[in-house]
Amino acid sequence: MRRPATLSATFVKTVRRPGRYGDGRGGHGLTLLVKPTRIEGRLSKTWSQRIRINGRETNLGLGSYPAVTLAEARRRALDNRQAIEEGRNPRANKTPTFEQAADKVIELHSAKWRPGSRSGEIWKSSLRTYVYPTVGGKRIDLITSADLMACLAPMWFTKAETARRVRQRISAVMKWAVAEGHRQDDPTATITAALGKNSARRQHMRSVPHSQVSEALATIRATSASAATVYCFEFLTLCAVRSGEARLATWDEIDLDSATWTIPGHRTKTGEPHRVPLSTAALAVLNKTQALSDGNGLVFPSATGQPLSDSTISKLCRETGSKAPHMGCGPPSAAGQRK
Repeated sequence: MRRPATLSATFVKTVRRPGRYGDGRGGHGLTLLVKPTRIEGRLSKTWSQRIRINGRETNLGLGSYPAVTLAEARRRALDNRQAIEEGRNPRANKTPTFEQAADKVIELHSAKWRPGSRSGEIWKSSLRTYVYPTVGGKRIDLITSADLMACLAPMWFTKAETARRVRQRISAVMKWAVAEGHRQDDPTATITAALGKNSARRQHMRSVPHSQVSEALATIRATSASAATVYCFEFLTLCAVRSGEARLATWDEIDLDSATWTIPGHRTKTGEPHRVPLSTAALAVLNKTQALSDGNGLVFPSATGQPLSDSTISKLCRETGSKAPHMGCGPPSAAGQRK
């Protein structure tokens, strides 16, 4: 499909190629951004306007298609242009609340998170628990250091690590607001100075002693969990890898002849490919999982043919009282040795 000089309703409806499409010189900076979503095969189409406010080039969000049609997007762009000509700031009534700004930041960060990552859920959960009750519905430009002190002070020393992470997430939202022109400063900068350092040592998850791994795996096998879930849990424990690395494993990553599994960089914490030697026990698990194959390439497919969810593994841990599985087999070097 050729890029049009100006947008048309037909083009907006049918365009499938990701990119940014402008509405021509008379469009007052209106553009349509087309990009893939995290759901394979689906696209999002959003309107924005590039316009100069108080001498600064700014992007204004105008909504998403099809809720906002081309005609409506053009009307909004024209209204913004007229407001500027009249000396008014079109953003005056469009400043987001903290929660709305946080949603934007999480969406932006999601592009760098690995497939299957729970980072977005963790961000939202921590903000819902510790921040939204106090400032979630407040306009981002009206939030003060005192507001953030009210969020963080009660847990600054009692939950030091959680407070540190929440403060970082608040700061990311505030920096986004500064970059978008909604405010002039990041008020979290004064929190540490006001409350003092909370340098408590991190508490890492306990691991199962190496001598108890066999007993722990026997407990897992005795549950009513699906075969794929049990095999995945056993495999990630034997290989000393993280949940997402095992749940999303595909057969083309595994070389049975050389007994190695190469995890691609986009699924590792370091971002680099990771080669895992497979023990005899790990190979035995793979031999059993071959019966589950439904042609989609996944080593541990769920009943629907999709990858197992992280909550499935977490639920199994809770029900059996198991520790974090990738921490459960002693030194990582021991897990990869052939037996």
